[in-house]
Amino acid sequence: MLDTQMDEFQDDDVAAVKEGSLSIHRLRRSLEDSHSREIITLKMEIQQIMKGNYSSFMQKEIFEQPESVVNTMRGRLNFETQSVILGGIKDYIPEIRRCRRLMMIGCGTSYHSAVATRQLLEELTELPVMVELASDFLDRNTPVFRDDVCFFISQSGETADTLMALRYCKNRGALIVGITNTVGSSICRESHCGVHINAGPEIGVASTKAYTSQFISLVMFALVMSEDRISLQARRSEIIKGLQHLDEQIREVLKLDAQVEELAKDLYQHKSLLIMGRGYNYATCMEGALKVKELTYMHSEGIMAGELKHGPLALVDNNMPVIMIVTRDPVYVKCMNALQQVTAREGRPIIICEKGDTETQSFASKSLEVPHAVDCLQGILTVIPMQLLSYHIAVLRGCNVDCPRNLAKSVTVE
Repeated sequence: MLDTQMDEFQDDDVAAVKEGSLSIHRLRRSLEDSHSREIITLKMEIQQIMKGNYSSFMQKEIFEQPESVVNTMRGRLNFETQSVILGGIKDYIPEIRRCRRLMMIGCGTSYHSAVATRQLLEELTELPVMVELASDFLDRNTPVFRDDVCFFISQSGETADTLMALRYCKNRGALIVGITNTVGSSICRESHCGVHINAGPEIGVASTKAYTSQFISLVMFALVMSEDRISLQARRSEIIKGLQHLDEQIREVLKLDAQVEELAKDLYQHKSLLIMGRGYNYATCMEGALKVKELTYMHSEGIMAGELKHGPLALVDNNMPVIMIVTRDPVYVKCMNALQQVTAREGRPIIICEKGDTETQSFASKSLEVPHAVDCLQGILTVIPMQLLSYHIAVLRGCNVDCPRNLAKSVTVE
């Protein structure tokens, strides 16, 4: 066990270490602050921050996802009674139900987790849901009102743009909900309420298990919001049953690792990679493309399949690697249309599809099969092959997987 004495530094703090003991003092003391602050001791298992048998932290974190998704749901989701309790926001639910709109604000991977769950949030809350990149949100001076509820999503809880957007919304009287992985972080402290995603320490710069845990936290919020709606009970029940089997299904997807590695050998020398999908899987395309960019320094783009004919189709030929995510969800027919458009232009798509879907596989040059899940949870199973693919391409290209060039784990500067 590792005992770490630490506290999040706040503005005007001074730390002093004397004869092995640490103390934190306020440089300027306001009425509500005492002169010195309490030191919080974090207890952490040493195994949690060691690689073990894995070659990198990122690989370890990808393979920890069966456990991390269970930890996110533990103590919150009762599968027998089909009830969901999020202690950190329980007292604010009546106020959230009265709001005019939900705003989901984040950067990078955290933004993608909001995109991934937006459709479900709209369906189960029946509220308008805005999904915003924190930097763009601030650039536009977006109007925010007292009856808005603003979610701020950040793995570290210290992301500068997200924190500034939080203060902007707070000053305008909105209710602030933090979704973070770090207890005591700035976003945690400055939110009115929030959900701790419990994904465990994430050391690799490219976020993997935090993405799937953020995704599940937002799904659980949607379930809480719809618990008193009789017309939505069948849908809620279907989603809760899907969450119950998610860890087994993730283990099944992780068995594709050797297959994904073979795929990486075909792709790693290419200069570009297109990833296409729509509906619930569009966020997977954006997140997969971001992972490829971050880790492999290769150009990659997540494309909304519905936009294919509006420009991106010009990029498709027999040399351009294309990955398409096609699952049996409400947009399956539309995705098949896009798939046929690609094959008609001599494209040779690699398809991520559901197990046993031979009809879809007949259009593929290669395919990866993932288990069938509820449509709104399928994005968790389709993103894992993309995480593995970016990892293997990075290894083949000789890149530093845990610390990609020019990037930092916690983006605390603009």
